[in-house]
Amino acid sequence: MADKPITAFLLTYRCVNEEIEKTVVELNNSGLVGSIFIVSSSEFGFNIPAVSFIKVENPFGSNSVREINEKAETPYILFILKQSGSELGSFSLDRMFGIAESSGTGLIYSDYYDLKNGNRSPHPLIDYQPGSIRDDFDFGPLFIISKEALNHFLTEDKTDYKFAGMYNLRLNLSRKYPVMRIPEYLYSINQTDSKKSGEKIFDYVDPKNIEVQQEMEKAATEHLKKINAYLLPKFEEVKTFDQEFPFKASVIIPVKNRVKTIADAVNSALTQKTDFRFNIIAVDNHSNDGTTEVLKSISISNKRLIHLMPERRDLGIGGCWNEAVNIANCGKFSVQLDSDDLYPDENTLQKIINLFDAEKCAMVIGSYKLTDFNLNEIPPGVIDHREWTDENGRNNALRINGLGAPRAFFTPVLWDLKIPNVSYGEDYAIGLAISRRYKIARIYEPIYLCRRWEGNSDAALSIEKQNSNNFYKDRIRTFEIIARKRMNTK
Repeated sequence: MADKPITAFLLTYRCVNEEIEKTVVELNNSGLVGSIFIVSSSEFGFNIPAVSFIKVENPFGSNSVREINEKAETPYILFILKQSGSELGSFSLDRMFGIAESSGTGLIYSDYYDLKNGNRSPHPLIDYQPGSIRDDFDFGPLFIISKEALNHFLTEDKTDYKFAGMYNLRLNLSRKYPVMRIPEYLYSINQTDSKKSGEKIFDYVDPKNIEVQQEMEKAATEHLKKINAYLLPKFEEVKTFDQEFPFKASVIIPVKNRVKTIADAVNSALTQKTDFRFNIIAVDNHSNDGTTEVLKSISISNKRLIHLMPERRDLGIGGCWNEAVNIANCGKFSVQLDSDDLYPDENTLQKIINLFDAEKCAMVIGSYKLTDFNLNEIPPGVIDHREWTDENGRNNALRINGLGAPRAFFTPVLWDLKIPNVSYGEDYAIGLAISRRYKIARIYEPIYLCRRWEGNSDAALSIEKQNSNNFYKDRIRTFEIIARKRMNTK
């Protein structure tokens, strides 16, 4: 109805009658919603009074965005991305509408509650920032966009994305309008996703999603160009150093309380066959579960293992790396091996150093295979980041949440840039900083086994910890975008 300020659109791949009916009742009871539309790629085989249906190829594509704009005749558009039954809080749409009206925001979203097995639990979100350009940023399943902002977007944008239409829309909105979060729990959603955090983190590299990822990369790249943060494929040469290194390579293993896995990791490094001298530096961050004793025992029998116990007690994984690369016995190239993981054969180290010699690059990143604790392959299997290209890899790196493994570095670059002293995102931060200036070379065959088990630090995180991790990586991207814009301006 024209006198009501909001038009609602339910975007869904699969229509379920009873769940949609619950949501429609909630919207009608709010008093603010006039027309209600269902936007779906599946057939709509049932009738709900006063609800219209829009059939599209993909509800999140560009055509869907244009259809929504054409049908909406109100100043605000409510998007609902989950059809699993929403329950609006007391005057929740009034709250969102009121703030949208008074602030001139382009997109507004809020925290919400999860409903599961009759229990209601808080689901806080995080604030949007310039570095929140990843395509999986979570606005929650319910948010409002202003019709003015949508009109402005469609006047300028003529792209046609099958999958990235909604992503492209919010990137464009963020350049011209505020994107605001209300830190209040304004609605509830039936929670049906049973995946743990440790399973979700690999969704974006699932090979089945390659076409989707290519579109997302294109949209993100255009955004970076428009904010002057895009980098051409021109790289600084890595400075050569005349000093002698005692070893050509060092395998760096930061470790704390991994008595179940540390011996496997160290032995997989010790068995590497190379045509150069290498050592292993295990940075024992004051373990108290028996890890220290295991490392001492191995180091006595094999002098290639340096068991390093830092004096400092304020070190994260990044800080442990900084300790390792700054000791006299660190090699010319520093190669990652996490204390949970393994090299799959005796040739990994040689392959990495051969690529350094061939490419004269600052960093090499390999590919890895996901396994369970017993080294059985688990989905999605090989993570090879084939979306990376020399032409656009360092731009697309700002869209995704990781760069791959194992990571290896020309050690003097780490003397210059330093790795952040944290235990999450430190590898991503240094990878972005290096990519801003230098070429990164890739190995696309799996040369690393990444073991997923209940002892992993990211196996099953609380929503608060997931938010903290995501906010930190968004902040890293914000730092990086600012640095790239400044570099381009200069």
